[in-house]
Amino acid sequence: MSVTYHDSNARMSQIAIHNGTVYLAGQVPADATADMKGQTEQVLSRIDELLEKAGSSKAHLISAQVWVTDMAEFDAMNVAWEAWIGSNNPPVRAALEARLAKPEWKVEIMIVAALANG
Repeated sequence: MSVTYHDSNARMSQIAIHNGTVYLAGQVPADATADMKGQTEQVLSRIDELLEKAGSSKAHLISAQVWVTDMAEFDAMNVAWEAWIGSNNPPVRAALEARLAKPEWKVEIMIVAALANG
């Protein structure tokens, strides 16, 4: 089976598609001056864009990995997540505290989804 890559540079691809499954790179906020909720909303919006480009959507999520820089802000991240995901078929998810590549980032999210027509 072949792998298709999108939005690639010398370091990485933002999307990889293999065997009916979409893999997204970890997504971080564009505006790191926002609070945790705002940064999470930015990340989720970017995930929506990438999933659409890949031929999928949040309705087809399989799993999510969430990294936050401070578990004291975990609830604020979840406010944005729950508003975005809704209650229908949420994916399996892991969330943990980690130091991210840039200190101003509060959240990073990585997604695996099925293709909408797969």
